[in-house]
Amino acid sequence: MNRKIVVEELHSQAVKNQLVEFVERKGTGHPDFMADSLSEEFSLSLCKYYMEKFGQIFHHNVDKVLIVGGQTNVRFGGGEVVAPIYILMSGRVTSEVINNNVREYIPVGRIAIEAAKNWIKNNIRFLDPEHHVIVDYRIGRGSVDLVSIYEYKNKIKCANDTSFGVAFAPLTTLEKIVYDTERFINSTQLKKEMPEVGEDVKVMGLRIGNEIKLIIAVAMISRFIYDLSHYLSIKEELKNKIQDYLVKKYEVPVEVEINTADKPEINSIYLTVTGTSAEMGDDGETGRGNRVNGLITPSRPMSLEATAGKNPMSHVGKIYNVIANKIANKIAEMKGIEEVYVKIVSQIGKPIDDPYLTNIQLILEKSYCLNNSMKYEIESIVNEEFNQIEKIIEGLLERKFILF
Repeated sequence: MNRKIVVEELHSQAVKNQLVEFVERKGTGHPDFMADSLSEEFSLSLCKYYMEKFGQIFHHNVDKVLIVGGQTNVRFGGGEVVAPIYILMSGRVTSEVINNNVREYIPVGRIAIEAAKNWIKNNIRFLDPEHHVIVDYRIGRGSVDLVSIYEYKNKIKCANDTSFGVAFAPLTTLEKIVYDTERFINSTQLKKEMPEVGEDVKVMGLRIGNEIKLIIAVAMISRFIYDLSHYLSIKEELKNKIQDYLVKKYEVPVEVEINTADKPEINSIYLTVTGTSAEMGDDGETGRGNRVNGLITPSRPMSLEATAGKNPMSHVGKIYNVIANKIANKIAEMKGIEEVYVKIVSQIGKPIDDPYLTNIQLILEKSYCLNNSMKYEIESIVNEEFNQIEKIIEGLLERKFILF
């Protein structure tokens, strides 16, 4: 297949060498991360139902989840949810299948509600899916005529949107630090050591020259914190653990500040009943959080597409972001590559393994220049990934890729 691939050199400064860099990550209990997760769980649950019932996955896009914050009365040692968090599961799905002239209905509402509640139960320790949330759904519906499994498996999938995927590699030190810090705070081990630390974590990283600072918001669990002094000691302990972890892993000094909006003198602190700010009015929406590499990177090109909840079989807003990330990481391993940017654009109705254009932009190390040999190797990487696009789809169904 003769794919259109354009490889070019960028004559610009790599992000790691720029004076200033910003990076952000929203963690497990952040309302935007929750919305992404609920969208993806709904999609995967639909895929499982479609496959078990009909042997194939039908069209759906459920990337429009909205979380509306609730209200709590929180106090040291306890508290209660006064108004539950409202979750609206939304999008479009195939809800009817015509099989041998018999119409069969898909229980999309039940699938949506069960997917949302199961994810909450398994990921937010103190958010009760039966009492702390209301899960609702408003889903556009469509129908499809069932085709044979042979036709389905051998039919070339076509892009269901004109869109693009964007990725870059390698990550800078700050990008790695921001990602790893959230994962460390939300690790099973830290939660065992410090159950007071909630799942709603947001890490903002700032680098000026070689100086790195992390500004971290962490929801604390009220039932484990008995007074202001205890709260402040937990903050200090968490700060020390983060700094020790980062120094050992990266061998660079990192300044850490936690919950900088606290005003202890008036007892205004980040204390929660459930571990997420969604309990107290903070809202969330699919697509407003992390990009496909798990980060928000204003120093880099990014796609605004939500990867979560999109059809893993044919939606390029999901598939192309994932494949762009794979391509970028492989190219970054080549000699002479300082940074690589990958941009892939689709054309609706065209085969997903034949994008309209793949653009590879390179920042090269000083002693290297772009030549035909380098172009050939890069084109081979691009073609290899698109030739194995079915493995990307399988990986999405098997949760093998970071999506947000």
